[in-house]
Parts: sequence; C-alpha cells; structure tokens
Amino acid sequence: MKKNATTFVYSRRILRGVQICVLLGMMQSFILVYFDAIIGWQLCLVMFVLLVYLTKLCNTIEKKMQDELLMQVGAISEIRKNLFIYFKLPILAIDKNGVIWWLNDAFINEICEEDLIGTNIDMLIPQLPEDFPKRGDILEYSVNIGDKYYDVVIESYHDKVTLAEPRYVFYFLDTTQEVLLKKQVKAQQPIVGYLSVDNIDEVMQSVEEFKQPMLEAVIHRKLSTWFLQHNTAITKYDRDKYIFFFTATDLIAMNEKKFEILDEIRAIQMKNDLPITISIGIGTHKSTLVQSQEDAKIALDLALARGGDQAIIKDNDKYTFDGGKTKEVEKSTRVKARLKAYAFKELLQNSEDVYIMGHRNMDMDCLGAAIGVYRAATFIGKKAHIILNSPSYAIESLYDRIMEQEEYKGIFISGTVALQKIQAESLLVVVDAHRKSYLEVPEVVDYAKKIVIFDHHRRNTDYIDNAVLSYIEPFISSTCEMIAEILNYISEKIKLTPLEADALLAGITMDTKNFVFKTGVRTFEAAAFLRRAGANSNRVQLLFQNDMELCKIKAKSISEVQIYQTNLAIATVEADSYYANLVAAQVADELLNIKNIEGSFVLTLQKDTILISARARECMNVQLIMEMLGGGGHKNIAGAQLKDTTMDDAIVKLKETIDKHIKEGE
Repeated sequence: MKKNATTFVYSRRILRGVQICVLLGMMQSFILVYFDAIIGWQLCLVMFVLLVYLTKLCNTIEKKMQDELLMQVGAISEIRKNLFIYFKLPILAIDKNGVIWWLNDAFINEICEEDLIGTNIDMLIPQLPEDFPKRGDILEYSVNIGDKYYDVVIESYHDKVTLAEPRYVFYFLDTTQEVLLKKQVKAQQPIVGYLSVDNIDEVMQSVEEFKQPMLEAVIHRKLSTWFLQHNTAITKYDRDKYIFFFTATDLIAMNEKKFEILDEIRAIQMKNDLPITISIGIGTHKSTLVQSQEDAKIALDLALARGGDQAIIKDNDKYTFDGGKTKEVEKSTRVKARLKAYAFKELLQNSEDVYIMGHRNMDMDCLGAAIGVYRAATFIGKKAHIILNSPSYAIESLYDRIMEQEEYKGIFISGTVALQKIQAESLLVVVDAHRKSYLEVPEVVDYAKKIVIFDHHRRNTDYIDNAVLSYIEPFISSTCEMIAEILNYISEKIKLTPLEADALLAGITMDTKNFVFKTGVRTFEAAAFLRRAGANSNRVQLLFQNDMELCKIKAKSISEVQIYQTNLAIATVEADSYYANLVAAQVADELLNIKNIEGSFVLTLQKDTILISARARECMNVQLIMEMLGGGGHKNIAGAQLKDTTMDDAIVKLKETIDKHIKEGE
C-alpha cells in the first residue's frame, strides 16, 4: 500500500526524535570515557554509526515525501488544466508582461476566433487595470469587447515549483444582456422640465394690439412643433409657462443640438422691439419623478435669475448650461422691487441688530450698497455694522471720507468681532455677491440664522441657498441701483446724507462705466433720486482718481498686451501689487477702446490666487467663459479666480477655455 504524505510526516518526526536520543547517548559516552576509556570509546563509535544511519534514513523519507507531493501537485494541475480547457466560461492566461500564453476553447468560440497566443493582451483589452492582484488575491472589473460586455475576474497563479514567474488567469462572464437592459431602462427614464417665456409682458407692449394674439400663437406653435419633433409631451399651464415630459434619449438629442429652440424663439419677429426669449429648467434626478420635478423647478429659477434665454439641466448637484447669449432686458415693472422692499423692511423691524457684508476686495458698488443698507437699518432704529477686515485701494478714498465723519464711528468691524457679536436674532445682509466663497468673511454665513441677499450678478450654482430673502436681478446695472430703489419703497421719509448719496451714485457710476454699460430708464431714475438726496457728480469723480504709481503699472500692463484670436486682448498686471485688483479691472476696460478688440482678459496674482478680469462688447459673452473657469458675472463684465496655479498655466487654461467657448458657439 502506497504511503501518503501524512505517513511520511509522522515517520520523519519519529526518526528525528530517535536522532536526538542517539545524540544524547553520544554525549553520555564521552562522559563515560573519563571513567572507562575502552568501553566509552566503543559506545561512542556505536552511537556515531547509528546517528549516520538515522540521518540517511530521514533524508530518504523526506525525498520520498517530496516526490509524493510533486505527484499530487501534478495531478491537481492536470485536473485544473482539463477543467480550464473544457469549461464553458471563456478563460485566458497571461504572464507578468501581459503576453497571452494560453486560452481555452470557450474563449476562441465566444470572444475571438483569432490565434492570440504570443500577443499582448492590450490588443484585446486596452482598458486594463493598473495593478494586478497579488498571489492568492482576485480582482474584478468590467470591460467592453466589440459589441459585448463582460465582468472579468483576474486570479493570480504562482506555483513556485513549476513556475518561475507569476501568471494571471482571466475569467470572462458575459453580461451583455444585463448591461443593454440597464441602458434601455436608463434611456427610457422619464424626465420633467419647465419652460417660461421670459419677457412676454415687455414684448407685448411693443407689439400692436391686434397682433398680440397672433404672436402668442406663433410662440406656442414653435414650441409645440419643436418638442413634438423630440417625442416630448408639452402642456401650457399659464400664459407664459409650460411643463413637459420626455425621456433621457430625447434629452441627449436636445443637448446635442444645443437647444436650438432658444434661437428659433429669439428669431420670431412681428415688429416687436424686444427679442422673445425663453428659459428652460430640466431635472434628471434618477430616483423619482417627484424629485426630477423639484430639480426642474430649481433649474428654471436659476435660469431666470441668470437673466433668462438659456436652458439649464440639473443632474443631482451638477448643472449644465446652454444659451444665455442675449443681453439682459430691463424690466419696466417695479412690482418685484416694491415687494422685496416691504419684506426687507419687515425683517429689519424683527431683528435685534444688522450686519452687512460684501465680497472680498470691496469695490465702490459693494461699499455704496452697504452704506445704503446701513442707512435703511438705522432709519428703522437698528444698530448696524459693515463687516470689513481692511479696505482695498478701490474704496480707499470713500472709506477715508466715511471715517472722517463722527456719525459713522464704529460702522466698520472685523470678521473676528462679527463672529463674536452675531446672534440668533441678528440679520445678515449680503450685498453685491451671492456666493459664500466670495464673501469677506464666509464663516459669518454659518453663524447667521437670517440672511438677506441683494445682488445684480447672474446667479451661480453655489449660491447661498438658505437666505430668507433673496433679490438677485442681473438686468439691474448695479447693486447700488437696486438699493436706491429699495430705499425709495421702504419709506419716503428716509433722508440720505450727501456722503451716502455720493457712495450710492459712485457704485452706479463704476458699474455702468459712466452710464454707458447696462444703463436703463430705472438706472437714470435711481441716479435722479440720489441727485435729489444731495449726490454731487464732481465729488463722485474725485473718488475715482488714481495716483501716479497706479498709472505707471497700468501703462506697463497695456504695453505688454497679447493679441489672441485676432480680436481678443490678454494682459497681466504686476504680481502682488497693492493696486493689482483695481488695475486689472481698469486695464480690461481700457483695452476695449482699442480698435478691433472685442474682448479683454487681464490676469493678476494675489497671494496664491490668479484673479481674472474680463470685459467684452456685445458680440461676445465673457460671463460664459468665466463660468467655465469657476467664476461668473455678466455678459460683458465678468471675472474668475484660479487657485494654486502659475501665471503661465493660467494663461494657457484661459486660452483653452476661450477656444472651447468659441467652438461650442459655432
């Protein structure tokens, strides 16, 4: 009967024990030599011969045990080999360099009929994992080969007896039907969208009365036809509002064509003075139809807050934008401003104290609006403070005028003090900004329970979403214009000081570029209100005077300008200059005065952040370009901040973004 490995192990252990006993006997024999030399040496000889014999016997048994184990390994390998060959699952094996050295019949029949032995697996599966499993481990991942999908299990096989190097075995499980079914379900996923005609009232006012029903019918027919072409069910539930239902497949088709319905509606012309624009909000939440509807409402609100004429898709926390090409249209109605003013007045009355905060590197519009809110709060009888760590050069002249007057003593407090003082009943008013990351002291937002936002920039996706009152209107020229209107509606008895009127007028003057950019009827009316309150244009102009050092830096920046794409100017401002932020904005403005320049981009480095000031004429939208870089603003005035990058890399990134924007626009 053939001995198995267990018998060999026991035999070897017994012999080792006997060897130890013989060795101990030899040691005793050496001691015996001391008493009887003849008998002692004879006994030593016997013990030595016995020890040699036992050692040889142990070696023989160990060799037989190894031979037996090798036979068993060979048998197991043969079984494994036969299993691999005849198994129905496609299997292949590669060496450590990725060269295929074996594959089974199932692999040849199901995946590839060619002889792949000796070729690299990269030819078959380009998307291999970076790290292969270690000995005894497995790795699972999915691949696409041809028109089929597989779940692949990779096993590390390393037999040190028969293989000098590790081999890797691939098992392929066909999941094509499962993957295609999931894709089909995803493609048929129902999606909800909302559509709003942005400026129906203003458009109708510019059209003859008998043409108004025809114009509404044309808009409705255009929308119905386009959505029908995309297999979409659309229903009109108000004069200017629609809800529609479609699938993910239809959304892909709409997206590929950049929602050309925006252009089709804008092209409608029945002697209307204003272009007709629409806003679309779509929610693609994958869990429930109810959540998709909620996301669609949020997307539509965001589209309207950004000035309309655009489609926004909300996919969980990700937003996709299309459109936004037209200039914001001034609203003639003041109903919204009046309602916001009444709500703001009530919040002031029910608050313990008021804290006012703008964006970092305050400009005239930001500080002027803050001063206006300060006057509203004190008129209601509330103690108010403006949060400002240190004034920037852009507001230094106005800041100095404020500090000279005893009435405004203690008006400015640092962020540290504000964090200590703010309480549950305090009201935080954010002006000229709506993004937490852009604020002077972002942490204050976390402490405030009641927040009000006044801003004229296009709403971005990361806006402060817990405000109790939010008034964001991108068609308004400046936040100072907005606050001037609010003050008018809070009470006719509010009396601005000449300094406060100057501050508000300075903000309007700066953002409108001396009443040129985005200047509407309401802008002039706000300026007239401030003029009656004591504002003086000469004093306002003095607030914008530059010193000689700033003029030199500006001249140097303009002299080194780069012309890109034949009609764009890119310039830089000396790094870490005290004037850098202001100079960048002024240089961007002045570059537009150069013949054939349609857009300007000025970059400057402050600490670890690259600041970009962008300006454009009517034919270009720098706001969309800056949004691609994480910034925002208006169609003709925008900006962005790039952290942890060099000036050269920032310029390269800016150029790539410009190219992408131009390509998408085509």
